[in-house]
Amino acid sequence: MTESNIDKDKTTPQNDSGDLFNTAAGWVLFAGVVGLGLSILSSKFFHGYDPERPEQLGYVIEGVVEEAGAEAEMTMAEALTLVSAADGEKVYAKCSACHSIEAGGANGVGPNLHAIMGANVAAKGGYTYSSALQGKGGAWGWEEMNLWLKNPKGYVEGTKMGFAGLSKIEDRAAVALYMNEQGSNLPLPAFTPAEEESAEGSEELPVDGEESEPEVAVPDNAEGPVTEAAAE
Repeated sequence: MTESNIDKDKTTPQNDSGDLFNTAAGWVLFAGVVGLGLSILSSKFFHGYDPERPEQLGYVIEGVVEEAGAEAEMTMAEALTLVSAADGEKVYAKCSACHSIEAGGANGVGPNLHAIMGANVAAKGGYTYSSALQGKGGAWGWEEMNLWLKNPKGYVEGTKMGFAGLSKIEDRAAVALYMNEQGSNLPLPAFTPAEEESAEGSEELPVDGEESEPEVAVPDNAEGPVTEAAAE
């Protein structure tokens, strides 16, 4: 074997490995280009850069209301016109395990609630209130009781009352109305329907292009109809 043949045999494996590397690199580059192209196409097709709500939903869960279209909760004054103390007595069954309500009733897990409406907050004798409720101040009015019954821990952070609250304002109004009849007799808040409010605030305005006629003062000693000259 000559020296030239030996040199050729030594260079052949190096060339083969170089070709394999170039081929592999080419395929990797090709796969990257294809992946990038598919990503761009899918983004444009599915509007990933600018998501839009479809006109027709694929699956709608009944009972779920969008926040934008949710109706505002009625006021406590309105809710009180829709319920009775008898309704509140039924709802109060949830509270009776911790609170007595009859006159002279003993304190339990919570204080006795006789004559609680209109009374000062954390003022029932013989019961140890949390420092958070003691620092609240004020009295138990209709709106204060509404917020308390809705979410005690949210209304007074740090209270030891473990009740989760009543989600329906009708239930809260009914309970407050029932408690009000147990030795309180706090006056009910006035409620004016929205239709009446808009009717009271509306006034007849002149139609565009028409001028209202000025009122003419008639002298006390004038006789007969008032003429335009007299009006002037």
